Amino acid sequence: MSEQIHVVHEPEQSRFAVTVDGKLAGFAEYRSRAGGTKRDFMHTEIDPDFGGRGLGGTLVSAALESTRTAGLTIIPRCPFVAAWLRRHPDFPGTVEWPERA
Repeated sequence: MSEQIHVVHEPEQSRFAVTVDGKLAGFAEYRSRAGGTKRDFMHTEIDPDFGGRGLGGTLVSAALESTRTAGLTIIPRCPFVAAWLRRHPDFPGTVEWPERA
């Protein structure tokens, strides 16, 4: 039986969460900046119990796509988000790189 993997936006917690079969497996936290026109991704975390399944990439991909679709600028302060964007240079979103990313 295949696992049910879902990424959901939890704006009240300023994060995107990934769940596996209804259990929280990880999240990507952000801060809204510039009057809500930018999402500054600060931290991404996957529970070690769910490691090695590619959930971090699934989570970040969905979070950045949602941010792009909303017309918001992505600030990749989180090293994982920055690395994902470097591996996907064709990502069509607007990215504002911080000085140290």
